[in-house]
Amino acid sequence: MKMCPLCVVSVAGLSIAGVAFVAGHLTAGASPAPLAAVTIAASGAAVSADEGFKVDAVHSTAIFGIKHMAVAYNYGRFDKLEGKFNIDAAKPESSSIDVTIDTDSINTANSKRDGHLKSGDFFSVKEFPKATFKSKSFKKTSEGKYEVAGDLTIRGQTKPMTVTVEDTGRATGQKGEVAGIRSIFTFKRSEFGMNYMVGKGLADEVEMIISLEGGK
Repeated sequence: MKMCPLCVVSVAGLSIAGVAFVAGHLTAGASPAPLAAVTIAASGAAVSADEGFKVDAVHSTAIFGIKHMAVAYNYGRFDKLEGKFNIDAAKPESSSIDVTIDTDSINTANSKRDGHLKSGDFFSVKEFPKATFKSKSFKKTSEGKYEVAGDLTIRGQTKPMTVTVEDTGRATGQKGEVAGIRSIFTFKRSEFGMNYMVGKGLADEVEMIISLEGGK
């Protein structure tokens, strides 16, 4: 009998940007407690359109979560991501985001569940080792916040997606200028071919929390 990976629950503390959280599985439609955030410089500093911040994977986070058995929200993460972003507060239309996640780096603190998530029932990482988001347009909605339209690609399928992106800060470090952005959004996994247990104990809607730090 094939067992749902979420039924094998392992409670473990994962360190995410210095904040420990309890890992589980994929999430949907959750309203998790906000992540701890530290702003070390005023956000919104202008950056010219031909520049960008390279994602620092050590200080960036990609969290996902889904509701299991309609009773609890479980979370996991991806340990490897890369890309570049640029937020130009003075000229938002020149802003851009291009992020790639290594789906084989999925981590829910349970090896059996991770293996199932890498299989054809979910991310099918052998066929589709990367998930990406590439912006197509930016619109400033309030100070430090933007409505970003782009393409989300998972399992080789690309769908239009509009997300809210927050400019979380700028600073100058020993190696130069650094910046941060964050976005929290949801998508339906069935639209990307992940139909396993939809409506049968595992929600369709997945929540993503993406927090990026980048440098020049």
